Amino acid sequence: MADALIEGADWPIFGWADDIRPALAAALKAGRPAVLATLFRVEGSAPRGPGAQMLFDGRSDGIGASGYFSGDCIEGDVASHAAEVLADGKVRRLHYGMGSPWIDIRLRCGGALHVLVERIATDCAAARELLDCASARRQCLWSSDGSDQRVIAGDGPLLTVTQPPLRIARRFDPPRRLVVSGGDPGALALAKLAHEANFETILVRPGGPEAPPPFAVSRYLREEVVTALEALGIDRWTAFVGATHEDHHDLAACLHALRHDAAWTGMIGAKTRALGRMAALEAAGASHDELARLHLSPGIPGLGKAPWEVATGILAEVMQAMNPARERA
Repeated sequence: MADALIEGADWPIFGWADDIRPALAAALKAGRPAVLATLFRVEGSAPRGPGAQMLFDGRSDGIGASGYFSGDCIEGDVASHAAEVLADGKVRRLHYGMGSPWIDIRLRCGGALHVLVERIATDCAAARELLDCASARRQCLWSSDGSDQRVIAGDGPLLTVTQPPLRIARRFDPPRRLVVSGGDPGALALAKLAHEANFETILVRPGGPEAPPPFAVSRYLREEVVTALEALGIDRWTAFVGATHEDHHDLAACLHALRHDAAWTGMIGAKTRALGRMAALEAAGASHDELARLHLSPGIPGLGKAPWEVATGILAEVMQAMNPARERA
C-alpha cells in the first residue's frame, strides 16, 4: 500500500502541521532533499482549500511527511509520487477525484483535487531564502512552476495560479506567535497549549526561575515584559496575553502590543478589575481605538474557569483573530 511509504502512517499526526517550513528546515539541515506538494485547485468540497501544502523527505525507514490534503484519501498516493520526484527530479501534476486517471482512488467528499509536486534540492537558494524570511518575520511569496523556484517579497492572496503554463505564487506569512507573561497554572496551560498548536510560543516570567518550564516552548525569558516585547518586535502575526496578575508588568506591555498592531492583545484577570485597568491605560495615554481592541477577562463564556478551559478559550479567540489575514483569498 502507498500509505506504508509514509513514516508513522498508522497514526498520521504529521497532518497536524500546517506550515511546511519547520519540516523543510529540518530536511535541509540534515542534508536531505525534499518534495513540496501544493494543492493548487479544488473542485467541489474538500477538507483543505487551495494553498494547502505537504512536505516529504526521504529517510532510511520511509518517507517523512508533514501536512495533509484530504484526511487520508490521497496522502499515501501523493507520497508515492513524491518518492519518484525525489529520485528523478521531474515535476508532477496530480489530479484526484472527478476526471482523474486514477479511478481506484476515491475522494469521500466528492469533487477533485489538483496538486503540484516539485523537488527542493539541498542547495536550493529559494528554499534558503524562504526560511530566512520566516526567521526575519517577513512576508514573501513562493513562486514556482515546479522547476523555476523563486522567493519574492509580497502580500496578496494565499495562492495565485496562472496558466498556461502553470505557475503558482503561494504566500508565506511570518509564523504565528503568542507571547504569554506570567507563571501561574493558567499562563502555563496557555503557553503549553499554544506550543502544541504550532504557535511560536514565548513565555515571559519577570524574575522567574532560572530553569525553563517543564514543557516545551519556543523561548523562555526572565526579563521585564515590555523589555521582552521591545526585543522580540510585535507585528500583526503576534498575540500577547498578560497573565502575571501584576498591573505594573502587564498594563504597559498591553499598551506596547496595542500600539504595535498586535493581532490580539488581552489580560487575564477578574472582571471586577476591568474598569480600573481601563482607566489606568487611558491615563497612560491609550486611545479609545486601542482600548477597544483590548480583551479583558478573555475566553469563551460557559467554557469553565479551570486552567485548561480558560487557555482553550483564549487560544480560540487568538486563532479567530489571526485567521482572516491568513486565509483571505
